[in-house]
Amino acid sequence: MNLARHSITATNPIQIFDTRFEADCQIFTTTTPAGFAVYQTWPLKLIRKREFTGGTLAAVVPCHTSSLLFLLGGGRSPLYPPNKVVVWDDAAGEEVAELEFRERVRGLACRRGWLAVSFRRRVVLFEVGETIVRRNEFDTCDNPRGLLAMATGAYSTLLAFPGRQMGHVQLVHLPPCIPPTPVGPPPSALPSRPPPPPSKHPVSIIAAHESSLNTLTVPQSGRMLATTSSRGTLVRIWDTLSGKLIRVFRRGSDKAEIYGVAFRPDEKEVCVWSDKGTVHVFSLMSGPSNRQSSLSPLASLIPYFDSEWSYAQYRIPAQASHISLSSTTSSSRSPTADITDEEKCMVGWIEAPSDRSEPGRDPSMEYQLIALTYSGGWYRLSLPQGISNISSPSAGGTPLSSSPPKASSHSRPRTNSVSSITSRTEKGKERERDRDRKDNRELVLQEYRKYGRWDGWG
Repeated sequence: MNLARHSITATNPIQIFDTRFEADCQIFTTTTPAGFAVYQTWPLKLIRKREFTGGTLAAVVPCHTSSLLFLLGGGRSPLYPPNKVVVWDDAAGEEVAELEFRERVRGLACRRGWLAVSFRRRVVLFEVGETIVRRNEFDTCDNPRGLLAMATGAYSTLLAFPGRQMGHVQLVHLPPCIPPTPVGPPPSALPSRPPPPPSKHPVSIIAAHESSLNTLTVPQSGRMLATTSSRGTLVRIWDTLSGKLIRVFRRGSDKAEIYGVAFRPDEKEVCVWSDKGTVHVFSLMSGPSNRQSSLSPLASLIPYFDSEWSYAQYRIPAQASHISLSSTTSSSRSPTADITDEEKCMVGWIEAPSDRSEPGRDPSMEYQLIALTYSGGWYRLSLPQGISNISSPSAGGTPLSSSPPKASSHSRPRTNSVSSITSRTEKGKERERDRDRKDNRELVLQEYRKYGRWDGWG
């Protein structure tokens, strides 16, 4: 065999500007220099692709699994002005409406019948039907990320966005979300009924953080709210009816940019991912699942040790660690492409058959994670063995205790031992990091694939 007669040429790397799941994580959209594509989340399958000439898109926001998409222009040569939202009917393959504003659009959130558009210092609300009608407008603090979160489950009402003060979250309740229209034969189970009205008026403002907000996330029901700040060390879970703080999770000890938080559909767990390239999973149920600091007895003096740490995590490999013939030189990039972070990703929950079922029996369904990287990696991850993640027919989970977390020691009087304890804080943190590396349980990689080009697009 004469290998010298054959040559291997480098191909352009996958360039993904944006990728995001729809509300139920059944599909996801991907934006590239060529246009956009819609994928089935699992099993991974390309549903449709749309190629455009003359410009690029910043994001494509799906509205559930309908054919309605909201397009935002972006990049160095945007297809649409950055102050426009284009309504796209993918079944017809054409634009059906557009919304034009006086300033750049920062973010979008949608559900059946409603669309919220965020700007630098305001949020505008639209009702979407046969026509699009502007319904309300709210002032916010400086919101360069365009943070916005909308509950999408049947009969849910919550819309969350930054308040007028830094670190605050404003809660607005919309008309109940219409349940999806059943497809196929009628289901055997009775349709869900709307929940009873709250016994007391829900809160409208939550003072979540002292620093600026970094992410806002609500589950499909809208009963909880997850917030993170620009520090990137803590994730706070709130009850949206009472405004009480339910849980505080610690992602890590050093500063990071948290990219996102996702609630499991039954609201029993939450996952968090950041620019550290790791995906952390925390339990929302009462019990010993989450790890506690070995120095928790010192929490009355040093609040750092009074934390819940993730019980499982997964480190997403860098693009260079995969076997690839792609060239990473700047000359191979499109002139309209912005430099993307290899570790940036989006994570969502799915239901998939368990590989731990007994032989000869039908596999039970369990909750798993799908991680999508901006370098084109598709990861299917399962929870560690022994963790209860079997999905149940009725979503919603067991109600969490509304009791607040342990009181902080900031207001407690100092003792003579504080100085000696404080001098050992850094050593204690180092021991915590060592214990994390040894004791933390890893998510199991079940499947790895590439998307964005290896399916024949690009």
